[in-house]
Amino acid sequence: MTIDLSQLDQDQLQAAIAPRGPVAILAGAGTGKTRTITYRIAHLIDQGLISPQRVLAVTFTARAAGEMRDRLRAMGTLGVQARTFHAAARRQLRYFWPQAYGDLPWQLIENKFSLVARAVRAAGLDASTENVRDILGEIEWAKACCFTPYDYVVEIGKTKRTPPVAVEKIQAVYEKYEQTKQSGDTFLLDFDDLLIHTAAILENSPPIAEEFREQYRSFVVDEYQDVTPLQQRLLKAWLGERDDLTIVGDANQTIYSFTGADPAFLLNFSREYPHATVVKLQRDYRSTPQVVELANTVISKAVGRAAGTRLELQGMQKPGPEPEYHAYDDEPTEAREIAGQILTLLKNGVPAREIAVLYRVNAQSAVFEKALSDAGIVYQVRGGEGFFQRPEIRKAIAQIMRASQVGGVPGDDVGEQVRAILAPLGLTSTEPSGTQARERWQLLNALADLADDLAQSNPSLTLAGLLAELQARAESRQPPTVEGVTLASFHAAKGLEWDAVFLVGLVENTLPISFAIKAGDAHIEEERRLFYVGITRARRHLHLSWAYARQEGARSTRKRTRFLDGIVPELSGAEVPERAPRSPRCRVCGRPLLVATERVLGRHEDCPVEMEAAIFDQLRAWRLETARENHVPPYIVFTDATLMAIAETLPQDSAELLEISGVGPVKIEKYGESLLALLNNLRA
Repeated sequence: MTIDLSQLDQDQLQAAIAPRGPVAILAGAGTGKTRTITYRIAHLIDQGLISPQRVLAVTFTARAAGEMRDRLRAMGTLGVQARTFHAAARRQLRYFWPQAYGDLPWQLIENKFSLVARAVRAAGLDASTENVRDILGEIEWAKACCFTPYDYVVEIGKTKRTPPVAVEKIQAVYEKYEQTKQSGDTFLLDFDDLLIHTAAILENSPPIAEEFREQYRSFVVDEYQDVTPLQQRLLKAWLGERDDLTIVGDANQTIYSFTGADPAFLLNFSREYPHATVVKLQRDYRSTPQVVELANTVISKAVGRAAGTRLELQGMQKPGPEPEYHAYDDEPTEAREIAGQILTLLKNGVPAREIAVLYRVNAQSAVFEKALSDAGIVYQVRGGEGFFQRPEIRKAIAQIMRASQVGGVPGDDVGEQVRAILAPLGLTSTEPSGTQARERWQLLNALADLADDLAQSNPSLTLAGLLAELQARAESRQPPTVEGVTLASFHAAKGLEWDAVFLVGLVENTLPISFAIKAGDAHIEEERRLFYVGITRARRHLHLSWAYARQEGARSTRKRTRFLDGIVPELSGAEVPERAPRSPRCRVCGRPLLVATERVLGRHEDCPVEMEAAIFDQLRAWRLETARENHVPPYIVFTDATLMAIAETLPQDSAELLEISGVGPVKIEKYGESLLALLNNLRA
């Protein structure tokens, strides 16, 4: 079939039809890089310039590889290998190992923690989980940089990297770990070893290299700014003396230097290949001009070598609202206010799956999880990568498998059949109201929606075919979208996008992170790029916020991130004024409340209780009945502390109810009418 190139803009077209040979596509966020490289591959094949079986496309995530395969398949282009570096190396090593090493058996270590822990203990170091993980990360970084145990001590001194323990101890653990893998009858390999041994075989065995290079003639590498020295070594081994290479990258989005990623390979590409075709993609089709303007402003302040190669995005979408900036007294207040803003977006028609809350470190998620849960908002952490590993989904797939084996499932297509199969598991025609039931329903409905989509694209699809497709997606980590707000770190959000994005916790020592501030300018610039990545995840709505204190009533000691200096005018370059501590006061004695449980009660525990025990007992009985009706645990309705506060204050309307900690708009909507009726009877 002929590839229709009319769907591409001028720059995308230039990249797609560039001749074989070195091509660098410098693609900014939202500029259609995946579309461009798939069209390039399809066009080269369509023109007879390359056979699909001779193309190897390399991505950084299994999800991205799966998306590329799906797009190529939709264009009628079959046979192209799209894999991650590790998946490609593993496949090649399985094939070439016998030629290189004979009958020596090898095995991939899926989890190397125990081996590293053993080496840590042998070196006389603390083998706590945290310490072992830190040392394991250091070994992974050394291998990604192509450092042997003997190189490590010398090379670490040339960097500003701070190892978790003395460098000599790291070297000893690293050396012991490598020896342990080779001490048994079976040669043990970790994921980095897949790349190391594949590269070594191609470098040292001309016959094997010749066989491989006969098979693969043309290479495409996505996210080239995040290539490590080890990945670059493997890529060079694949290429040999050839230059049929297309790379795609953006120096503005280099955010993995801590794992060994080196943007120098992208920055030096034109020097390595002086005759290369270089195309810049700067038309942003994802975000509004307002979001794009903020992204450009943030990255324009970058310093260092990469600053000279940055792309300036051009917003192609219709204008939207200006980004919003909010400062809060403390993190719980920030989280509650954001939950309220999310409720407003939901009421205005923005789907929950199109809303994300992004933060710098995973530890920041807890306060937002609580706020969303209290507000009755369904959410998923880190974008739902574990969808196919969820117990509900595993049980559902097992049910589909049993139905496939017995046959006779009612329904005109696979989508209808799947909905019938999943009905006994909780997939009703309408969404239930209970928290747990609703979460299960959301997961099952997402699976059913995926079956509907696959049935629509392939009307002849059977249940057996569906199961094969689900297995492939599980392996490539391509989960369907769950109808819930996403909570994710900036790093985990890379490659994703939403209509509305909340960037939270934007304070110094979090963004930039404290160790980056200590490490110097290069690390701070990576934090700036991480912030830029977060901004460019938003299509239309962008909210940026920070809190001056961690806990309610604590001193306001935090400062807003430096990356907003000169952007938020009223606070530009100025010190945030010291705020007086605000401690809630006991409504009985008037003294400050210093304990969290007392703040919920609104009084000290030793102050006289302003309620009758009978009222509290009746409220608990009402809660139990309400919980049973909604199929949720009683504490989901209201906690004991909240019930106690309600019993003491006896609120007369919704407004007074909302003043009580633990009562939000969603709970008012669900339980308010019934609760206020009970309270009215109690007052009488």
